[in-house]
Amino acid sequence: MELIEWIRSGEQVIAIIIRQSVSPAETTFITPDEFNQQIGFVVYPAGGQIQAHSHKPIERYTIGTAETLIVRRGKMEVRLFDDHRSLVAKRILEKGDVLVLVSGGHGFSMLEDTVLLEVKQGPYTGLVEKEHIDDPGE
Repeated sequence: MELIEWIRSGEQVIAIIIRQSVSPAETTFITPDEFNQQIGFVVYPAGGQIQAHSHKPIERYTIGTAETLIVRRGKMEVRLFDDHRSLVAKRILEKGDVLVLVSGGHGFSMLEDTVLLEVKQGPYTGLVEKEHIDDPGE
């Protein structure tokens, strides 16, 4: 099993799976600058400091909704689809795994009682922002 897996359909990146055992020794960013969401590990030694700061208001323009899920508890299957709604991959995610959803579509089946921490642009506007896919895994 790859510790960091890039799931693609041709040149299209569908998702990145970062397994819970990934623990880099130095600061490492996974996503390239052109992605809507920046994902990486920031590593500091004991006693390290981050100077107190705030972030300046910078206008950003994005298309779509970047979404990252962290499995806090449980186990689930993810099904990943390309922009043509074709199934590209199925993977099992467990506690500590991170799923970065980049493009295409996705569906989930919970194999155990599961808690996900979800990070995405907000606010969530309801089902009007979703298009359902015929998912053979449901």
